[in-house]
Amino acid sequence: MTGLDTDRTGTGPALLDGHLVVDRGTFRLDVRLRIAAGQVVALLGPNGAGKTTALRALAGLQPLAGGHVTLDGVDLDRPDRRRFVPPERRPIGVVFQDYLLFPHLSALDNVAFGPRRHGADRRTAREQAAGWLARVGLAEQAHRRPRQLSGGQAQRVALARALAVRPTLLLLDEPLAALDARTRLDTRAELHRHLHAHTGATLLVTHDPLDALVLADRLVIVEDGQVVQTGDAATVTARPRTDYVARLVGLNLYRGHAHGHTVQLGDAGRETFALSAVDRLDGDAFVVFRPAAVALHPHRPDGSPRNTWSATVVGIQRHGDNLRVQLDGPIAAVADLTPAAAAHLRLAPGQQVWAAVKATDTYAYPATAPPGT
Repeated sequence: MTGLDTDRTGTGPALLDGHLVVDRGTFRLDVRLRIAAGQVVALLGPNGAGKTTALRALAGLQPLAGGHVTLDGVDLDRPDRRRFVPPERRPIGVVFQDYLLFPHLSALDNVAFGPRRHGADRRTAREQAAGWLARVGLAEQAHRRPRQLSGGQAQRVALARALAVRPTLLLLDEPLAALDARTRLDTRAELHRHLHAHTGATLLVTHDPLDALVLADRLVIVEDGQVVQTGDAATVTARPRTDYVARLVGLNLYRGHAHGHTVQLGDAGRETFALSAVDRLDGDAFVVFRPAAVALHPHRPDGSPRNTWSATVVGIQRHGDNLRVQLDGPIAAVADLTPAAAAHLRLAPGQQVWAAVKATDTYAYPATAPPGT
C-alpha cells in the first residue's frame, strides 16, 4: 500500500504527506495519502469504509492514534512526538456535505468569517468575501441568508468560504450529494473550474464515481479502512482489483488462475473462461467483461461464444435505456439487455437462461498489484 506522490502533470513533491491511523472501537483506519500542489485526489469507497474518518483526521477533528499528517513540511498531527495542531490553526479549508453555513449570517458574512478569524479587519474581510462571491458567480446574492439560497448557491457559498482563507489543503466531503440531478450537473462543472484554479492540494471524499472521474486527477479506493487501489481514472476503470471497484465502473470481475488463453475461476477452478486469442497470461489473474457483452438465450447457444453457462435470473432493473439483469449460478454476473430483447425472452426472476460471452469480449490482467497500489 502506497500513497500518491505526483501532481496533476505527473511530477512534483507532495504538499500533503499523511499516514492516517485511527482506531474507533473495532474499526481501524490505516491509509496513506500524498497529494501534490495543484492536484485533486478523490477518496472513494463504500459506506463505512473510512472516508469521512480520514477527512476528519486531516481537518483535526479526529486525532490520530498513529502515523502523521504533514502539510507543506509542517507536522499537524504526529502522536509519537505529541504534536497536535487544533483545527482552527490548520491552513485547511473544509466544505462539508451539508455545507454548515451560519444561518444568521448573510452569504457575504459567511465567506468573510474565515478572513476575520485569520486577523483581517471587518472591512478587509468583507472586501475579500465579495471578491470570492464574484468568482463563484454569486455577487448578487451577497446579502441573502442561507435559507434564501438554492442548494447549488449554498454549495458555492460554502466553497467560497473554504477558499477565502487561501488553504494549503482543501477538503470536500460529498460536496454535491445534497443537490438534485440538474443542479448537480451544473454545479459539478463550476466546481471543476474552481478546483482546477486552486494552487493547493485538494481531497475530494465521495461515493459517486462520476464526481470522482470528472473532478479528480487521481483516485484512491478504500475498503474496510485500507487502500485497495490507487491510480488515474483510466487505470482504475480499466483494471479494477476488487468487486466494489468493478461495480463502481460497471464491469463483471472474476479472479482465477490463468493458463495461456484460459482462466480457471475461483480457488477450486471449477469454471474455466476462455480469453481472446491475443491475450496470453499465466498465474493469478483477473478477468473482466462488460454487462453489454453478456448475451442471454433460452437454450444453450451454438456457434461462436466460447464461454457459456446456465444461470438463474434473480433481478431485473432499469439501467439507462436498457435493462440490467442480475444472474446467479456457477458464474454470477450482470447483463445489459435492450427492452426488446428482454421482452422476447420474457425474462422474470427465477427464470433459467443460458449466458454467453465471446472470448474476444473478455480482458485479463495479472492479479498481483503493480507498484503504487
